Amino acid sequence: DVLNDPAIDAVLICSGTDTHARFTEDAAHAGKHIFCEKPIAQSLAEIDQALAAVDKAGVKLQVGFNRRFDASFRRVRDAVQRGEIGQPALLHIVSRDPAPPPVAYVKISGGMFLDMTIHDFDMARFLIGAEVEEVYVQAGVTVDPAIGEAGDVDTAVIMLRFTNGVIGTIDNCRRASYGYDQRVEILGSKGAISTMNNYPNAAILSDGASVRRDLPLNFFMDRYTESFANELVAFVDAVLHGKPVPVTGSDARVPVAMGLAAGPSHREGRPVKLCEIQ
Repeated sequence: DVLNDPAIDAVLICSGTDTHARFTEDAAHAGKHIFCEKPIAQSLAEIDQALAAVDKAGVKLQVGFNRRFDASFRRVRDAVQRGEIGQPALLHIVSRDPAPPPVAYVKISGGMFLDMTIHDFDMARFLIGAEVEEVYVQAGVTVDPAIGEAGDVDTAVIMLRFTNGVIGTIDNCRRASYGYDQRVEILGSKGAISTMNNYPNAAILSDGASVRRDLPLNFFMDRYTESFANELVAFVDAVLHGKPVPVTGSDARVPVAMGLAAGPSHREGRPVKLCEIQ
């Protein structure tokens, strides 16, 4: 009914991952502009087929990498682009969830690299402004044995080598008992820039025993509320005024390729170049 309604100009695809590519193609064939949650699909072939349908239909496609629209992360990107910290040398991303998802979800999510780390893969490209050429993973199961039994990992450190020489690390864990841990630091030739966690308030309590504050925000919907709103504002603006979307299908394809490279890197214990996956 939605796709056949001529009064509808655009659709938001926020269904299960295994439906994204099919719905994207259906919406493109119907001439609707598309906002699709990440990832478009878990295979590059499916993504390419969906992107071809979008190109043929001449509609807009924006993919939901909402962290690009977070004010703190955007400030880091601006600092890199303006040369405020000189030439970047090291990138470190910390991304830890407060608790693991249900194992039933893990079994269909594509695994941590395609479900959780995919946001960090996108942020790495976004913040540095260059492509990643090599991925190396050390990972294991330290949180929930059931996740390992499902064939996945819940803890990982991922090393990235960028085409411009920057070295990056991503620190992931499915459990951070103190809350949703989302931090970034970039070291450059002239200085560094970093972001800290978001808190429900700015109060700090000091007494004779300790100096403390409340725990960080505990859920991604709390931490990234504004970024979710901002990405939809940008999508609507692109549709209404004929502007380019800020997160393209190509932007969505590369983090999946990085996630697909992370798998064999972990299993085979070696760095994997993205050209092996592409």
